[in-house]
Amino acid sequence: MPDTLPKTDPRRLRRLALLGAAGFALILATGAAARFMAGKDLASASQDAGVVAVSVVRPTAGEDGALVLPGRLQAWNQAPVYARTDGYLRRWYVDIGQPVKAGQVLAEIDAPEVDQQLVAARAALATASAQRDLAAVGAARWKRLVGENAVSQQEADEKQGDLAAREAMRNEAAANVRRLESLAAFKRIVAPFDGVVTSRDTDLGALISAGGGAPSPLFTVSDTRRLRLYVSVPQSMAASIRPGMTASFSSPDLPGQSFQAHLVRAADAVDAQSGAMLVQLEVDNAAGQLKPGAYAQVSLDLGKGATSAPATLRVPANTLLFRKEGTAIAVVDSNGKVQIRKVAIAKDHGSELELAGGLAANEWVVSSPPDAIADGDTVRAIQPKPAQSKAAQANGGAGARG
Repeated sequence: MPDTLPKTDPRRLRRLALLGAAGFALILATGAAARFMAGKDLASASQDAGVVAVSVVRPTAGEDGALVLPGRLQAWNQAPVYARTDGYLRRWYVDIGQPVKAGQVLAEIDAPEVDQQLVAARAALATASAQRDLAAVGAARWKRLVGENAVSQQEADEKQGDLAAREAMRNEAAANVRRLESLAAFKRIVAPFDGVVTSRDTDLGALISAGGGAPSPLFTVSDTRRLRLYVSVPQSMAASIRPGMTASFSSPDLPGQSFQAHLVRAADAVDAQSGAMLVQLEVDNAAGQLKPGAYAQVSLDLGKGATSAPATLRVPANTLLFRKEGTAIAVVDSNGKVQIRKVAIAKDHGSELELAGGLAANEWVVSSPPDAIADGDTVRAIQPKPAQSKAAQANGGAGARG
C-alpha cells in the first residue's frame, strides 16, 4: 500500500515548539506579575489600615482685654424680718413685690399673753412705787428723831436701808414694765429700710413662735435700687483685677440688653476649693429692670494689651483629653506624629476654651481624639476644607464622635 501521509517539515516543528515555549513563559510571567502586584496592594492596604484618621483644627486667638465670667446679682441690702414675740398673726398689710418704706407696718400679731403680763407688771410697779414712797417717809421721820435723840442711830440706819431696798425693787418692776412694753411693740412687724418685699411666709391666724429652734422669717425686704454683682475670677487672671475697672453684663431674662457695672472691692484671697478670687461690682438699678438673685454673664474690661493678662488661644471643647496627669490636648506634627501636651484652661466659653500656654497658633489640634491615643502614635490628619467656616471647624469632630 502506497504511503499517502504528507511529510512534516522539521523547521516548522521547531518554530511551533519555540512559539509554545514563549507563550508558556509569557503566561508564567503574567501570573507572577499579577501575584506581585496583589501582594504589594495587600501590604499597602494593611499599612493604611493600621493608621487612624483624625480630624484636626487650628487654634484661634483668644479675647484681647476682656474676661468673660458668670456672675450672680444680689440686693444691696436684704433683711429677713422675724417675729420677736409669740402669738397669732392678726393681719398682714403687704405682699410680695410691693415697695415699702422704713418703719412701715408689714403685719400685726395678736399676743394676749404679753398684754396680760404687761398689765400685771404695771400693777407690780405701782405696788413697788407705793412701798418705796412709804419707806421714804419713814426714813425721813426717823432721821429727824435721831436729831432729837428720840431713837438710836441704829434704828435710823435700818430705815434708810429699807428705803434703798424698796427703791431697788421699784427699779426692778419698772425695768420689767419696759421689757414687756418692748415685747408689745414687737406685735407690729415693720420694714427695716426702704425696699421691696421679696417674700412673705405667713398668713392670717398662723402661729408665731419667736423662741423656736429655727424660726422662719415672716417677710424678706430687699433694697434693689442698687445691686451687688459677685464674680469669681480664676487665680490665673486675679492679678489683672484692680478697683474701679468697668464691666458690662447681660441677664438671660433681658435678652439683647447690656448693663454697666464698676468694681468696688475684691477679696484679695483665693478660695482654696474653687481656686478663684471673689470680686464685687456695683450696679445702678434705679430703673428696677434687674432682679436680685439673677444669673449674669459678665465681661470684665482688662484693657487692651494688658501685660498682666497672658496670651491665650481658643480651641473647641471637644479637643480636651482627661488623663491622670491632668487636662491635655493631642497635637499632630507635619509627619503625622502625635504629641500629648498638658494645658491650663484660662477661660471656659462652653463650646470653646481658652488655653494659657502649651500650644502655638500654627499647630494642628486633634478634634474628638480617641481615648486610646498616645504620645508618639502615627495618624492621618484630615484638615478642614478652606471654605469651611470657623464654627464648622470648631465642631468638626463632633459628628465623628456622635
